[in-house]
Amino acid sequence: MRSTVVRSTFDRSVPVWIATAVTLVLLMILPLGWLGWVSVSSEQGATLANYVQVFGDPHLQKALWNTIVLAFWVGTASLAVGVPMAWLTGRTDLPGKRVIRALIMASFVTPPFLGAFAWVMLAGPNAGLLNKIYRGLTGSDDPLMNIFTMPGLIFVVALYSFPYVYIMIVNTLELIASDLEEAGAILGASRLRVALTITLPLAFPAILSGFILAVLQALALFGSPAILALPAGFHTITTQIWSFFQYPPKVEQAAAFSIPLLLATALLLQLQKRLLGRRGYAGVGGKTGARRPIPLGRWRWVALAGVFAVLACTIVLPYAVLAKAAFAKAWAQPLSWDNLTLANFTFTFFEYSATRDAVINTLELGIMTATVGAVMAALLAYVTNRRLVPGHQALGFLAVAPVVIPGVVLAVGLFIAYTRPPLVLYGTLAILFVAYLTKELPVGYAQADTTFKGVHPELEEAGRILGAGRLRVLREITAPLAKSGIIATWCFVFIGVIRELSASIILFTPATKVISVVIFDLKEEGQFAAISVLGLFMLAMTFGIVLLMQTALGRDFLGAKD
Repeated sequence: MRSTVVRSTFDRSVPVWIATAVTLVLLMILPLGWLGWVSVSSEQGATLANYVQVFGDPHLQKALWNTIVLAFWVGTASLAVGVPMAWLTGRTDLPGKRVIRALIMASFVTPPFLGAFAWVMLAGPNAGLLNKIYRGLTGSDDPLMNIFTMPGLIFVVALYSFPYVYIMIVNTLELIASDLEEAGAILGASRLRVALTITLPLAFPAILSGFILAVLQALALFGSPAILALPAGFHTITTQIWSFFQYPPKVEQAAAFSIPLLLATALLLQLQKRLLGRRGYAGVGGKTGARRPIPLGRWRWVALAGVFAVLACTIVLPYAVLAKAAFAKAWAQPLSWDNLTLANFTFTFFEYSATRDAVINTLELGIMTATVGAVMAALLAYVTNRRLVPGHQALGFLAVAPVVIPGVVLAVGLFIAYTRPPLVLYGTLAILFVAYLTKELPVGYAQADTTFKGVHPELEEAGRILGAGRLRVLREITAPLAKSGIIATWCFVFIGVIRELSASIILFTPATKVISVVIFDLKEEGQFAAISVLGLFMLAMTFGIVLLMQTALGRDFLGAKD
């Protein structure tokens, strides 16, 4: 009788929660544990010699300084662009705000390394199209812009980092009621003074947080520095870590050089969290306060021209040059009927040997990672929201913890962890799957967490009162209610996978290349037309998923409004 009671009261959902928690812990502890150990290990035992070696090398010190310079100026430039654009679309009567937000969304989902490739074709010192036009108009022998410089790198990275600032700030500005701004205007303050002395101070925590996000983006990027900095003859931290894996690999030095980047990222994210935790005062007037757009008068068309000038640099010019190169026999020549061709598509998809396998690998990894990631993120979010296991707070922390790990650093840890027994995954798609799942889990968890917070637990309790187990309640009640959010989670993870380069570039082998790695290889071969074809294919997949997300959510995930 006693055994019957035990079986009937046993919650069959417990092993599911435990298995999910253990998987999460292993995803984090194995690579980071090995990374830390190898950074202080040698044949003689524990040592700091690896740190002394890498940080005593003048070339590596220069790479570190280059990264600091890049990150600071990218953050500053992102603020200079993102703050005015957020204010214009969030607080004023600027026309075309829905189109502007859609274009900013397009720049947000555009892989930065693809934007860097496009700007090589636009602003390369010799064959760049803008420089050729400039020379034709002025007769000058010097280029208008040399993209292979530190200012050129800052410019390109900032183009694809300012959307982080924009999204952070525009969401905050839309919570601020207009009462204080109108009071300032009544007292005689100009619109500019109202914006500088009232609106921006209220949004200051979000502004500073956006700056930190842009800095983090610049710190962690590999693709843009590899495309623009290496030809210019200088390294950043991420490209230097990648160079440690060129033959012969120097894994200990790579591990030692990775730890400071990991610590800097973690500290900056902690600072951002503290800032956002104290931003409540930005919502003066409460959610019900009136928000009336500020009239720009005659300046609205000037502001609109400025906004579209920025968007031309992020979307219009890069996408146009990619499309031109994809359909041209010679991408640097004018696009005439004689220069049009479809041969680039034939070469890329049917003649270039690496493309077919890379597309299959990318889709396989994207679908598998998105599916497993969405299920895992949903289970973790459900466990933490419903407080089902002891230590659920720690699980929530671990679920978002991978966000502090730059892709290159994660790849170093995974390379060390899975190139030795008992789990030898290097050389298989499995190691890329683990990398993508770890890297994209925080995005999936954040979306799933928001979803489950919107599903009231009383509905689940009613099902359990009627005799259903927790897993059945989750499957038949909670999951259908959370369907849109889970689909969005799947889409976010899939987008992250197909545009990932930082971890892939270290973990791939000839048999496990993905689209981003093939694009990088084609750049080394000078195959700009094939790069453009694959780039457009990648963008088509990305925007297809975005459309699916919008259909599932019934709205733009940037909250587009007229």
